[in-house]
Amino acid sequence: MTAELVRGQNHPLPETRLEIRVSAGHPVLAGATLGDEQGRVAGAEWIAHPGAPALPGVGVPGPAAADHRLAVDLDAVPGAVHRVSVLLALTGGADRFGALAAPFVAVAGPDDTEIASYTLTGLDRESAVVALELYRRQGAWKVRAMGQGYEGGLAALLGDQGLERPADLAAAILATATPEAPDAPEVGPSSTVPSRVPEPEHVPRTAPATPPPTPVTGVGTGGPVDYSHPRRRTAPAPAPAPAPEPRQAPPVPVAGDASGWSMDERLYNQVWGMFEDLARTAAAYRSACDFAESRLDRELDETLTDYRARADGANDAARAAARARHDELVERAREVLDRDLAQLAAESEVVEPALPVAYARWDNPVWHSYRVPAEEPMAVRLGDLHLPERTDLRIPMLVRLPLERGLWVDSGRGHSEAAGLLDEVELRRLALDCAVAHAARLLAAHPAGGFTVHVVDPAGAGAAALAPLVETGAAAPPARGAAGVSAVLEQLTERVDLLQMALRGGAADALPPGLDAARQLLIVHDFPHGFDDRAVTRLRYLADEGPSVGVHLLMVAAREDAAAYGPLLDPLWRSLLRLTPVPDDHLADPWVGHAWSYEPPLLPPGSVILRQVLTQVAAARHGKQL
Repeated sequence: MTAELVRGQNHPLPETRLEIRVSAGHPVLAGATLGDEQGRVAGAEWIAHPGAPALPGVGVPGPAAADHRLAVDLDAVPGAVHRVSVLLALTGGADRFGALAAPFVAVAGPDDTEIASYTLTGLDRESAVVALELYRRQGAWKVRAMGQGYEGGLAALLGDQGLERPADLAAAILATATPEAPDAPEVGPSSTVPSRVPEPEHVPRTAPATPPPTPVTGVGTGGPVDYSHPRRRTAPAPAPAPAPEPRQAPPVPVAGDASGWSMDERLYNQVWGMFEDLARTAAAYRSACDFAESRLDRELDETLTDYRARADGANDAARAAARARHDELVERAREVLDRDLAQLAAESEVVEPALPVAYARWDNPVWHSYRVPAEEPMAVRLGDLHLPERTDLRIPMLVRLPLERGLWVDSGRGHSEAAGLLDEVELRRLALDCAVAHAARLLAAHPAGGFTVHVVDPAGAGAAALAPLVETGAAAPPARGAAGVSAVLEQLTERVDLLQMALRGGAADALPPGLDAARQLLIVHDFPHGFDDRAVTRLRYLADEGPSVGVHLLMVAAREDAAAYGPLLDPLWRSLLRLTPVPDDHLADPWVGHAWSYEPPLLPPGSVILRQVLTQVAAARHGKQL
């Protein structure tokens, strides 16, 4: 039975020799790109299009047409390729998919049986789209319904995949799609996919992974999906086939199976792959449920308008049938979701114990063998993320180093239920505890002397929570009172000015000899106590200009506290990465529209690991050995 996918949904591929069928109702260019785990394409030699129709494992058809067939042999693609993206681009005068029939794509096996299909609804002003993605996860291949459209056309699509000079490249590819272009070999059901074509000189190299991409303008929002298609053709019934082989068990998860130049990089990429898979499988499930609900509402409305069927009970039967179809679709979507979540949970159980110190939870035994690193890692863990579909499946929240922006640990109530159960004093205490834990992670992630922490605590209200930093010598005693606040802010402001002038003038070697070369973190507690207007202005300056030269803020405050300064500090609250001391679903994900729940990095009750780590950091900073 064919799996009818909705946008974001994936489906396992039982075969590696495939045919991808495209029916668009209007001439389109069909092509494919070969990319790494992040979907980045190394160069133009890794794009299959009418002018260059054959790549290792992939063959595409000739000029633009309303119907296409692409041949794929996943066993023949290079080992560095983890994603095969099938793209469609409009030609022949059409400038947007929204004015045309929704394109339909299907993936079929070597026996001509369809494995999965997808109707690209929700497109509007886009003129190019990534229709499907064949991707490799833990040694197995899957297909994902993408439907990611681009108003900027093929140039925007290629640019999003990391290609240089995408406009020139898109123009050259589109020129090969006209019917007057030289005939390219047609790849059809009887064609063979080249499996021994010499590989290009440059193999795609996995770039450092990045957080989920920002949304592309015009991408459909997962509304009701109409699975019918005016040009969809049902293939003739094949001869009786032998009984299908038993479904293969899902691959056994392996820690570090992503690509990368080191184990830390492979684990980092694997964690982001888990994040993407969870985001997309949840989005597909929600989209399927929304579609089932909208179809049920439409069918129930239709039964109410048929007055003639009321007398003989036909309306009751129609409503029952509509609800049965709704329940069946939701059940199928839930089965797919449960399958994907179970696989991700199994992967998490393998990956979590294998994480290095910078990525590990505080209760991971790896912290007991902590040693100050010789070099900075790619990222640090600042908590966990989960979705309501499965709250026990938590994905590490890894933030790249060096930090691109500061942090704001929110001591206000926000809209969290957990915060509503705590009084104001307890919430502020938890917020500072979390800030200390974040600062300790950043200190532990850097080489000896590579990271310096300053603390502002004007009234001394945070002495107990700040004790691990101060008593171990990992940070200097907090600045107290208005004078102390002003002195620290002035020192860091002058540092930012000096570094910026040195960088702009290309005179980094002319910096004062006593200048601390380490990255700087300023923990601001009990704001706005002790801050005058001049101090607030400097605080904003550090938030805006500091990250570019390695000076960062870690604010511990409530947004309501900053409101006293009017619009001056509200942009600060918005620009910093807001974290919470209690679980809260405040992290917006514009990629697929989720609100992720954030879990703070809590230390096990009674644990002394924080002090042990900070003691080693302080000893290494002062050249001592423990």
